[in-house]
Amino acid sequence: MEKKKQLIILTGPTAVGKTELSIGLAKAIGGEIISADSMQVYRHMDIGSAKITKEEMQGVPHHLTDILEPFEECNVFFFQKAAKKAMEGIYERGNIPLIVGGTGFYIQSVLYDIAFHENETDLSYRVRLEQLAEKEGAEVLHQKLREVDPVSAGEIHPNNIKRVIRALEYYHLNHLPISLHNEAERQKESPYDFRYFVLTDDRAVLYERIDKRVDKMMEQGLLDEVKKLREMGCDRELVSMQGLGYKELLGYLEGEYDLERAVYLIKRDTRHFAKRQLTWFRRERDVTFINKGEFGYDNEKILAFMTESIKQEGRQ
Repeated sequence: MEKKKQLIILTGPTAVGKTELSIGLAKAIGGEIISADSMQVYRHMDIGSAKITKEEMQGVPHHLTDILEPFEECNVFFFQKAAKKAMEGIYERGNIPLIVGGTGFYIQSVLYDIAFHENETDLSYRVRLEQLAEKEGAEVLHQKLREVDPVSAGEIHPNNIKRVIRALEYYHLNHLPISLHNEAERQKESPYDFRYFVLTDDRAVLYERIDKRVDKMMEQGLLDEVKKLREMGCDRELVSMQGLGYKELLGYLEGEYDLERAVYLIKRDTRHFAKRQLTWFRRERDVTFINKGEFGYDNEKILAFMTESIKQEGRQ
């Protein structure tokens, strides 16, 4: 039987501190980093996505950042295909892929090689749903999903209209909730010899980090970044502009509320997002949770724990 290839995952909620640790871990294990972040794929969206800089990379190869224009759609089908292609090259170079980022479904799609039915569509049904959302609002659509697939409704934000429509479309075509399909796929054995680390922190500490990071993004020029995107023709219809920080500042620029309110909304929505991320990771199998407080917030200790854990797994 062919030996499974190694795959390492480092994830956790937004602002928990994955980036710095990922560089140390990649260096320690001979890894190349694949970004599992649904916003960092986009060019021109650097500040709001907390995109790693060339200096911060410290020479560690990174994949799947800056590969799409904001007008293009990044979804799980695209990510899975691009990640698997990047992994082929990493394995050929004799290195280990290290998937880093907070988009849980993207990670899961690669880890369990989830089969998607991308081509199963009913165009007339999709158009009806799109028209319903336009006429009566996103919440009406989300309520429809709650009625047939409450699990998916709990995982998908009402504003993520495209994902809500996809889930409704799947139910319409298969008479089964997409959450059941995803759960069955998740129960599959992974084709990889993997270690799945989830970095966590005390909720109050994490929320404080989120607030400080949003303030720092504003100081770094997030508002100007959103203005430039708007000048390029990017509006809230785009998947890219649904990202945290972008949609709230678009609201400000379109006169819906003042800047103070926009910043408050970014902080609030980011905290809610972090909470949803943690709920997702707690449902995953074979996960090693690393609470930063238990390591005295010492990255060297966390790094030593992860590298030793990877070595032990390799000996088994």
